[in-house]
Amino acid sequence: MINSETSLSTVIRERRSVRKYNPNFKISREEILDILKEAALSPSSSNLQPWKFLVIQDEETKKELRMIANNQEQVETSSAVIAVLGDREMYRNAEKVYRGSFEAGYMDETTMNRMIENTNKLYPSAPVGIRENIASFDAGLVSMQLMLIARARGYDTVPMGGFNKQQFIERFNIDARYMPVLLLSLGKAAAPGHPTTRLSIEEIVEFI
Repeated sequence: MINSETSLSTVIRERRSVRKYNPNFKISREEILDILKEAALSPSSSNLQPWKFLVIQDEETKKELRMIANNQEQVETSSAVIAVLGDREMYRNAEKVYRGSFEAGYMDETTMNRMIENTNKLYPSAPVGIRENIASFDAGLVSMQLMLIARARGYDTVPMGGFNKQQFIERFNIDARYMPVLLLSLGKAAAPGHPTTRLSIEEIVEFI
């Protein structure tokens, strides 16, 4: 496990997309919940937190999921696969989110009521495509945070967008409110992820 003094920069530099996992290494449900609790501190549009996580650890279920995920080995051999779902109806969280902030002393009651009212006016009337874009963007933020937290704890991950989303919805009976965004394998590497190169920063940055 990376010690507490390890810098964020080191965690970022050491993270790799790992596809070979030790199938005998298991991460407890309690620790996975703790990782997700930290990951869920990620920012989101209007703090509506438009995500949900389906954690798949059962071995037979992972075998089924492997077929849905284009036979990717890491789906079966990692300790868990975390499906990150985007919430198309994130506005339904408004009451709970803003009342929680009020009760914690982060906003006054007038602000709470205004935020709830504004959210319930704006978001439901927005086209579904826009709400899906918001949910996908925020799901990406929480997923990246999850991967960095896992690496800081000495674990490995790989995000996967290559899976049959319709089959996933049907197999796991996903409510129409949610859309599968990505699968994320979590475990202990049996072989290191290979290093990759990046475009030079001069090619992709322009100061104006």
